[in-house]
Amino acid sequence: MQNEKQLELKSWQYRRRILEIIKLAGAGHTAGSLSCIDILNILYNCVLNVGPDNFADPNRDRYVQSKGHSVEALFVVLADRGFFPNEELETLCRYKSHFVGHPTRKVPGVEQNTGALGHGLPICVGMAKAGKLDNAGYRVFTLLGDGELAEGSNWEAAMLASHYGLDNLTAIVDYNALQITGRTRDVCDNSPVDEKFAAFGWNVSVLDGHDLMGLQDALSATPLPGKPKVIIANTTKGKGVSFMEDVVKWHHGVPSEDEYARAIAEIDSAIASLEAAA
Repeated sequence: MQNEKQLELKSWQYRRRILEIIKLAGAGHTAGSLSCIDILNILYNCVLNVGPDNFADPNRDRYVQSKGHSVEALFVVLADRGFFPNEELETLCRYKSHFVGHPTRKVPGVEQNTGALGHGLPICVGMAKAGKLDNAGYRVFTLLGDGELAEGSNWEAAMLASHYGLDNLTAIVDYNALQITGRTRDVCDNSPVDEKFAAFGWNVSVLDGHDLMGLQDALSATPLPGKPKVIIANTTKGKGVSFMEDVVKWHHGVPSEDEYARAIAEIDSAIASLEAAA
């Protein structure tokens, strides 16, 4: 198990790699990948019982990235966990590459094709229900975007998860308050999200989505019997790059040469500070 400083350093290294591959590809959902990377860091390095050696095991934990457009974050973490060589990420969005703009099962470590918003949670309800029917011990996790909650399929799935008592299911909402066309509250206000999930019978936690230890505690906690869990993770879109933070235009965007240099300099400064303190 890695300590807090090691995990923090890894998050910054992941952010650097996200920017590298997006810049090289000339395409990518930059800010959303930066907002959710701390969540993926904790899931794959501290919580999930899944890896290259047991991905075919029926008892592995399942993770589905419902907000599939932030695929660069997932790819970077899967590479770091050894599902495929890191250098394969440099084929992102190239001709005949399996590394495209949304998750596909042609990439080792990806459970489900995603990208059509509102599909991930229903898929995971099915996985969790199957686990209950089989008396299996695996857990199911999914990451949703806050804007994605405008899709009604999420609420049908939320109702069903509670009805079937799927306490082996955890949903995390990357609540960065922005989506492609503006602020979530202006596009389709979904507040209060915590009260909505609670009304559907879920066990709800609200926390800082960049607090690594808080995420680890919440994602590792023993479930309440008979209740699916949702974690509302309050995040900052573009986290870690000052000029991208909470700016809607970076939902999808490639930095210029100058912007890229500035972003990498900020990240490298944070990495150097952590390494010096180690």
